[in-house]
Amino acid sequence: MPVAAWPVSPVVVVLGGIQVFGLVAAAGARLAQGTRYESACQWGCVAALAVVGGLCGSSIQIGPHAAATSAVTLLVMTMIAVVDLRQRC
Repeated sequence: MPVAAWPVSPVVVVLGGIQVFGLVAAAGARLAQGTRYESACQWGCVAALAVVGGLCGSSIQIGPHAAATSAVTLLVMTMIAVVDLRQRC
């Protein structure tokens, strides 16, 4: 069965796009540390956290799976932004 034949709701596509945007924003904030783009990327990450956080609440109406996916995305974004895995000597 071709992928184009799968019945996909446009709402689900938008939810997925916002979640991918949030993950990219969190990774960008982490990668921009120490550069001149650090402040802008961190503000972008804060905005993306707010959008995905709002998405968590509003996606409950769609169903529990959509809300759980949004919550996991918010969790991963927070972990990307907060956890530092570099070894300190």
